[in-house]
Amino acid sequence: MKSVLIIGLGRFGQHLCRQMVEHKNEVMVIDIKEDNVEAMMPIVTNARIGDCTNVEVLRSIGVANFDICFVCIGTNFQSSLEITSLLKENGAKYVVSKATRDIQAKFLLRNGADEVVYPDRDIAEKIAVRYSANHIFDYIEFNDEYSIFEIPVAEEWVGKSIKEVNFRAKYRVSILGYKRGENTTLMPMADHEFDENEHLMVIGRIEDINRILKKFENGKDKRKR
Repeated sequence: MKSVLIIGLGRFGQHLCRQMVEHKNEVMVIDIKEDNVEAMMPIVTNARIGDCTNVEVLRSIGVANFDICFVCIGTNFQSSLEITSLLKENGAKYVVSKATRDIQAKFLLRNGADEVVYPDRDIAEKIAVRYSANHIFDYIEFNDEYSIFEIPVAEEWVGKSIKEVNFRAKYRVSILGYKRGENTTLMPMADHEFDENEHLMVIGRIEDINRILKKFENGKDKRKR
């Protein structure tokens, strides 16, 4: 459990707040708009109305006592930049600030942010990957080289075991688990037989996973999402 401060309660800030609370963290929120603060009051440890570009407001909160401070202001970059800088000047341990463009990220990092997140861009990229093809059910990117994909079972694998397909050696990709309906099984044994009704969760280099996906793209496997 961590002590978390969230500054700015727009859509991203409110979603982050709910997720942080769900993961059993102690969360304090602050926003200049009363309605936003009131919406979060029933679920958070503490909530305040205030303008965090005012250094006295930040000092009264005691930002140094929080494990993480999130700056979730998306519509006023000047305020986001000022708050990020003031947090560090007043002893914040770790500051994560929201950005929408690379140039904003550069300024935020230069002015005290320990990390910058791009929630809108990241969501857009994930949606684009997922819905650009019929054979991708879900997608998690670790970095530019490695990802997890949820994909269907190719027809040529059905009824064969992981060992028979020689999956890891043949495709240079590892199977993390498989899903059947609402049930998920992780780390399947080598004797697990592929079923046409399951989805595979595979991890590896993107270029290697793309070689598997070409089975579906080029028409060798006609089943769709």
